[in-house]
Amino acid sequence: MQTELKELTKLFLKLGFIAFGGPAAHIAMMQDEVVVKRRWMSEQHFLDLIGATNLIPGPNSTELAIHIGYDRAGWRGLLVAGLCFILPAVFITGCFAWLYKSYGQLPELQPYLYGIKPAIIAIILAAVFPLAKKSLKSVTLGVIGALALGLAIVGVGEIYVLFGAGFVALLLALLRQKHLPTKLQSIAIVPLWQVAVAASNTKLFFIFLKIGAILYGSGYVLFAFLDTELVLTGLLTRQQLIDAIAVGQFTPGPVFSSVTFIGYQLNGWSGAAVATIGIFLPSFVFVALLKPMVKYMRNSSLMAAFLDAVNVASVAAIVAVCFEMGKDTITDWRTIVIALVSVAITFGFRKVNSALVVIGGALLGYLLTML
Repeated sequence: MQTELKELTKLFLKLGFIAFGGPAAHIAMMQDEVVVKRRWMSEQHFLDLIGATNLIPGPNSTELAIHIGYDRAGWRGLLVAGLCFILPAVFITGCFAWLYKSYGQLPELQPYLYGIKPAIIAIILAAVFPLAKKSLKSVTLGVIGALALGLAIVGVGEIYVLFGAGFVALLLALLRQKHLPTKLQSIAIVPLWQVAVAASNTKLFFIFLKIGAILYGSGYVLFAFLDTELVLTGLLTRQQLIDAIAVGQFTPGPVFSSVTFIGYQLNGWSGAAVATIGIFLPSFVFVALLKPMVKYMRNSSLMAAFLDAVNVASVAAIVAVCFEMGKDTITDWRTIVIALVSVAITFGFRKVNSALVVIGGALLGYLLTML
């Protein structure tokens, strides 16, 4: 057991420091290390674990790391793999959060931040595009996605959009299978609570715990939830949210480490700690609970219909956030140029590291503002 724990520690600490490029890149690195190099499991079993992570809320690549640890060394492996993958990103993001709060408003840094914002929108759109192609499996899902996009743009909360889409698809699946119960119990979704403008650490913890417990889809959906929970309630500015996304892009590890940056901006190091614990805690719990149920969940046609619709709605939520960010960010010819160049790079060179796009946007922003 000690040997397995040491191997997990070395592997996931390494990945925590070098895994740039988002969840898809992280999963590819894990596949290479776990299946090809170390032969800890078969390709099929690795694919089964990927499928399992898509059935539960939370960051997919982080949950895959936790699954691998659990599979390799039980409960201790679950904790070791998850923490070793998360903590390097949290540490690096915390350092950026301190630098940003101390120096981020200085005029000499503004040209770089000015160029980062349009580049971030391009990165998110590039991540959304393959997700959209994969999620639009039928005309019905296309209609659900279009409705979800419309609702998200007009301001309906993401949790209502996601679960509303899921329950509509579930109802349609039940009707198709012709075993709809004669009496359907009404399903009430508890309204999202609102927070005061001054957030205590307790409120921050429960905000991020809730997001970690209900967030399906790509890690980029996180930013849609953060926009609703923090920007629209006055706790965070949209510029701070965009800058947090940027930090999440050019640091390694989970994109969810962006909440460490946000927590620090709101309440210093204690805020960073409670935000980080809140957002990641559900992933450990869900993976531990999911293991005995993986086979049933993967073979359930009703669960598959629900999740297909949730994935489509997740893509719609991301597009809606990009629309709002674009209105705030792309405001003159310079930002239009940066956005177009970033889109051309992210779509034309699919393997380019997103960190390089962020750095390129920052440099282009500096050069254009010097004209």
